[in-house]
Amino acid sequence: MRKTLSVLIALATCLYASAQAGKGVYQILDLPMDARSIGLGGTNVSLFDGDLNLATNNPALLSDKAHNMLTLNYAKYIADINYGSAAYGRTWGENNFALAVNYIDFGTFGQYNELDVYQGTFTAKDMVLGLLYSRQFGKYFSVGATLKTIYSAYERYSSVGMAVDFGANYHDEDNMLDLGLTVRNIGFQFDGYYSIDGTNHREAIPANILVGISKKLRNAPLRFSLTLHNLQRFALNYERTAATDKEYKKEHSIKWYDMMFRHAIFGIEILPSDNFYLSAAFNYRRRAEMDIPTFRSIAGFSFGAGVRVKDFRVSMALAQFQSGNPTLHFTVSTDLKGFGVK
Repeated sequence: MRKTLSVLIALATCLYASAQAGKGVYQILDLPMDARSIGLGGTNVSLFDGDLNLATNNPALLSDKAHNMLTLNYAKYIADINYGSAAYGRTWGENNFALAVNYIDFGTFGQYNELDVYQGTFTAKDMVLGLLYSRQFGKYFSVGATLKTIYSAYERYSSVGMAVDFGANYHDEDNMLDLGLTVRNIGFQFDGYYSIDGTNHREAIPANILVGISKKLRNAPLRFSLTLHNLQRFALNYERTAATDKEYKKEHSIKWYDMMFRHAIFGIEILPSDNFYLSAAFNYRRRAEMDIPTFRSIAGFSFGAGVRVKDFRVSMALAQFQSGNPTLHFTVSTDLKGFGVK
């Protein structure tokens, strides 16, 4: 069944390209789930406006504005793959808390042995349960942390791990300026997917250091964002251990300025009112890795929109993580006060 595990991990890797596929296990930890983040290029760690979903990118973005908020996110990927998340926020005094769960269901697969004899079906899924906390210090600064428990199961292979995110934010409402810093996924596997000679095989969890800036124009309904990700390492290209030919490496080498821009995500929001927004973003790395010269696509670009109707906020975003297969993401958020929950 080792072959089965390899196939599933390859499938997961294709999906996790949207998470800026890095090195290590549990790439679900950086997979964008909500429409707002997707519309801003995949992540945003600076924008401080009370959106509970953005707090999953940077726990310091969790504020008392998310008190009693419930948010649900869903996306239908290719084949039978579904993924999404849910989160709920509460505030007690000066302490802000939230509970979030992310999941990916890869669907049901037929199982065959080496003789191509059908042996039933199996499933594959990943899940993350996160507890968020934040607190504001003074007028401008807030800090936060997220404790995440990860469970992953591919057929009979399963793994359990834990990771922590740390974040900080500077919010200057007078100058309409936000700055954010996040260190994600500091953790380890309790149990690996398999053992070798009786020793449990554990893999590294993909750490990610991000910084961001968001600036709203005073005399125009526009807000610009720049997010830099994976700052813990400069080279973001994939290792090709089988490629020993010097000419191949020379032909496919990435220039330093190209690699530098692969860390950048550029986003813009159009905000005609407090009840409506449009967004667009460009993720340079996604474009560089997903673009096919002979095939036109929107790889690297993403678009979003959101509207508030009474107590509900509805958002959607469009992004392409695989050539020819754009994916729609949906988010619904509401204040449960309207349902009698205080």
